[in-house]
Amino acid sequence: MSESLEAKIRRSGGPVPMLRAAPGGAYPFPIRSEYTNWRDEQASWKETAVLFDQSHHMLDVTFTGPDAKRLMSDYGVNSFATFGADRAKQYVAVREDGYLVGDAILFGLEDDKVSLVGGSVVHDWITFQAERGGYRVDITRDERTPLNPRRSLYRYQLQGPAALKIAEKAHGGTIDRLKFFRMGRFTVAGHTVRALNHTMTGVPGLEMTGLELFGPLDEGAAVLEALVRAGEEFGMRQGGAIAYSTTALESGWIGLPVPAVYSGECTRAFREWLPANSATGTASLGGSFDSPDIEDYYPTPWDLGYGGIVKFDHDFLGRSALEKAAGQPHRRKVWLRWNDEDVARLLAGGLSGRGARTRYLQVPYAVYATFQYDTVRIGDRVTGISNRTGYTVNVGGWSSLAMIDEADAVEGAEVTVVWGEPDGGAAKANVERHVQTEVRAIVSTTPLA
Repeated sequence: MSESLEAKIRRSGGPVPMLRAAPGGAYPFPIRSEYTNWRDEQASWKETAVLFDQSHHMLDVTFTGPDAKRLMSDYGVNSFATFGADRAKQYVAVREDGYLVGDAILFGLEDDKVSLVGGSVVHDWITFQAERGGYRVDITRDERTPLNPRRSLYRYQLQGPAALKIAEKAHGGTIDRLKFFRMGRFTVAGHTVRALNHTMTGVPGLEMTGLELFGPLDEGAAVLEALVRAGEEFGMRQGGAIAYSTTALESGWIGLPVPAVYSGECTRAFREWLPANSATGTASLGGSFDSPDIEDYYPTPWDLGYGGIVKFDHDFLGRSALEKAAGQPHRRKVWLRWNDEDVARLLAGGLSGRGARTRYLQVPYAVYATFQYDTVRIGDRVTGISNRTGYTVNVGGWSSLAMIDEADAVEGAEVTVVWGEPDGGAAKANVERHVQTEVRAIVSTTPLA
């Protein structure tokens, strides 16, 4: 019998030592690194359009049966009052005390068929609850391409101001306008394509500047060829893994925070059920934020900017805790614009001699662990953590996403980000020895691009 996550945590001396010692880096995207160059690919989603192939790196888990919607409602903070076929939402699940388990995109494929698409922890959590709770659903798991070369679906993301025009040219006619997070159908290359109005590089709206297109894998090559051909007139570029990794810096999605499953009696049964070699069990923790208590790493929905989708119109796991916390101070999601001079110093310091070498700042995306947690300070006081960090040409400099105390989330305020591992990186074999340093940054409560 394979080792469980709970057994691995005990063997490792606790969740923090386990995650700190894990050798894994940032979440990998198994597509070409660049189609042209990452700078122009970044600029294209602002100026024209970019086409990303999302067919390979995300896990799809489909739940089919009369209890599919009830299952999602029982464990999701979202409202399901109007949810059904051709609707989607940013699904958020919490544990009993209100701390985040995970999030993913939930697709309403039919009235009794839904699919979770994204990372793995919330998929595993809902699968565990479905099996333990005896829900009347059939579960189909379509693993990422590295674990499953023959996937069921293709999935393409068309983003930018020319996205709708390109889709209509590929279709050969007008496409019905979709409300945000609604789905529709049209044909491309003789095949029916399902489309979700969803943005991952800009601000949500009704202009359909972001379309997620999906369908049977066997039809994917023909659809892709038609989209690429249609995009030539508009200067569309295909986007590679390097540019893709930086999209959230502009849209503001804080991906892969530490899920609240590594500790506590309320999730023990889940840890005993989940294999140690799962994505959650092999994840890594990096960054300057350093606490021996894993609970200090857990966010709430408000910390991630999800407060607006928490709805108390139904019973769900964690409702009581969230109701009590709703009126309390929270951390707030912000954008941090890093100081250009300090970034230049970091770039040079990461290539200097061993004596005063700083942690290497990889361009354009410097995340080097599954969970990246860098301390944000105001003076000597810790106000939060910085998560994703990198450079985009549309921002014109280095930035990061952060969760900081609500009182400190003031437009234009100056904070300090601590860059580099505790103890010079001694706990991580894939990180060079270095010294910590500080970077000045300016708070923005709205997207920098």
